[in-house]
Amino acid sequence: MQINSTQQEKNEKKVDSMGRSYSTGKRKASIARVWLKRGTGLIKINGKDENKYFSSKSHRILLNQPLVFSDRKSEFDVTCTVIGGGLSGQAGAIRHGITRALVKFEPDLRKNLKSKGLLTRDSRVVERKKYGKAKARRSYQFSKR
Repeated sequence: MQINSTQQEKNEKKVDSMGRSYSTGKRKASIARVWLKRGTGLIKINGKDENKYFSSKSHRILLNQPLVFSDRKSEFDVTCTVIGGGLSGQAGAIRHGITRALVKFEPDLRKNLKSKGLLTRDSRVVERKKYGKAKARRSYQFSKR
């Protein structure tokens, strides 16, 4: 059985000259640029520590999921810049970016992370407001008399 070139490219480690893997993560209106390199488990978001940037513990748990599921929490340093959206969307974008960067750094982790659903971009976005409605679907209050 022959392996075609696209499968070989997917299984190759993609790291730059500084030993970092780069990826982009998206969620809602947020876009995160993530750099991953060997280190001690430090996570910097827009130049701030993760505890300072995300005060909510649920957001910190969300963005650490890929590292925890792959048992690499204390092995990698993560540096990222994130723009757009709110904190929830930004945490999801960083999670998506970390997952993709991890797969580029260690292609063997792909199967495990994909089965957990971390490689899939969460495509849910806010529904637009329609004319004649108060919000996207909410109507104005109806008065019979």
